[in-house]
Amino acid sequence: MASLTKDLSAAASAAFEAMGLEARWGDVRRSDKPELADFQCNGAMGAAKSAGKIPRDVAAEVAAALKAHPMVLSAEVAGPGFINIRVSDAALAARAEAVREEKMAGAEGASDPQVTVIDFGGPNVAKPMHVGHLRSAVIGDTLCRLLRFLGDDVTGDTHLGDWGLQMGHLVTELYDEQPGLIYFDPDYTGPYPEEPPVTIDDLARMYPAASAKAKDDPARLERSQKAVAELQAGRPGYRALLKHFIDVSVAALKVDYEFLNVHFDLWKGESDVDHLIPELVERFRTAGLAEEDDGATIVRIARDSDKKEMPPIMLINSRGGTGYHTTDLATILDRMENLHPTPQRMLYVVDQRQALHFEQVFRAAEMVGLIDEGHLEHIGFGTVNGPDGKPFKTREGGVLRLADLNAMAFEEAQKKIEEAGKLPEDMGPEERHQVAANVALAALRFSDLMNTRTTNYVFDLDKFTSFEGKTGPYLLYAAVRVKSLLRRAEADGNEAGAIAIGHDTERALVLQLDNFAAACLQAREKRMPHILCEHLYNLAQAFSSFYSALPIAAEADAATRASRLGLASAVLKQLETGLDLLGIRVPERM
Repeated sequence: MASLTKDLSAAASAAFEAMGLEARWGDVRRSDKPELADFQCNGAMGAAKSAGKIPRDVAAEVAAALKAHPMVLSAEVAGPGFINIRVSDAALAARAEAVREEKMAGAEGASDPQVTVIDFGGPNVAKPMHVGHLRSAVIGDTLCRLLRFLGDDVTGDTHLGDWGLQMGHLVTELYDEQPGLIYFDPDYTGPYPEEPPVTIDDLARMYPAASAKAKDDPARLERSQKAVAELQAGRPGYRALLKHFIDVSVAALKVDYEFLNVHFDLWKGESDVDHLIPELVERFRTAGLAEEDDGATIVRIARDSDKKEMPPIMLINSRGGTGYHTTDLATILDRMENLHPTPQRMLYVVDQRQALHFEQVFRAAEMVGLIDEGHLEHIGFGTVNGPDGKPFKTREGGVLRLADLNAMAFEEAQKKIEEAGKLPEDMGPEERHQVAANVALAALRFSDLMNTRTTNYVFDLDKFTSFEGKTGPYLLYAAVRVKSLLRRAEADGNEAGAIAIGHDTERALVLQLDNFAAACLQAREKRMPHILCEHLYNLAQAFSSFYSALPIAAEADAATRASRLGLASAVLKQLETGLDLLGIRVPERM
């Protein structure tokens, strides 16, 4: 069945249409004053104004039509023409049963499913991920989960950075350390060794060392730039090293991503589209869009309507190399030609500070006929900040590695669990470890996702790992508490049965369950996971009120007991479904 909100909107819209007015005036939403009504419809004022009628007269006629609807308990006119609606206990019970029985736990599929690529603007090869990568990872992964859940055909691509200056730095630094490696022999064409000559620790050491040297030594920088150009031109030894760098880096990246429960369909990088760059550049030239400028090939994308300066993009630099503009455009070309079915939309989950770059790329993509600019979206996000309001740093002032952040969260989760005494005495070490990992995961993902995506937030590990307040661990514990309740009831021979609604806290709980459909669709439409987070927190709060106000498994009346257990099972299903969309794993017990 559809949500109560959707059914009521359909009924109100039909009433407006019966009066010769537009159906759009029948939009129904949850009441701002739940003590007065469950839902409200405010369209009578606008409809009356458009038709030259008296608002209260229009509202009264719509309310009369709504009263005849089987799910409506009452429909009353208030003020200048508001319609306050209460739904029947029977309608609420049917809605709760639907949540319990339906595969989507009360959500509804999108009416416009699309073939979508989500680009995570991934980490650079050879550089350890840092705290700044947390947001792209969990926001992108949650959007993948949510859009798939609602019916979109989604491909998630980490989009590794493996084609820039850092590759040149690594090649030259490795040469300085081990000049005798076969990869540096320009006459050797292979085959090259399968075992990499470096480890991830080597790469983590070599890149910053080379980068620091290049800052103080123009000649050293020139060597790295030349190495990049030779790599991009196809020098076999450098290409073989690139593959080693990527393989070693990806193995390390997967460890960090797995801790965060983040997964990708594609592990493509910029180097994977190198073969498309000549075709891409030719397309720009054939269209008369490319021009030579001081040895470089550029595309001017400024428009007369621009209110700010819009610099051109550089397809090929004066050394013959390519940068992010070119590889991003080549990646769009690759997706349009090789992903089946062809993408209708591409979402780029990347720091808000990259907004100009993506505006440039999107304009150029449309100009050359790759895809309509309106089908490309930059899903920008704010920064993760420390207590000083600046991007999060270590105590020594360096950028905090994501692996270290994960370890800190795990350690803090273990500490909080011990302090709270949350674990059963018979729980073994392996299960205890997994519960702590789940709590850390919930803390990291929810603390990020609960914030409006476009805003910055202050990282507070002590607060985020707490079992109290609006936190991931609180939601985790709420779900586990319902599991425990149902498990104990079943052990005592009490099973969930047909749901009947008769108490205010039960009504409030079902009305909250009904919000799930709208929360999911709004989060999808706005690309804002915090909307779903807010719903799940409110659901947990509503269940807590229900749990505190009424006996459930201890209820003496058998039918009422079975009903309340049924309602609890509906809550659990929706909580677990929603938490899974957030990428949060719920343990069986804690």
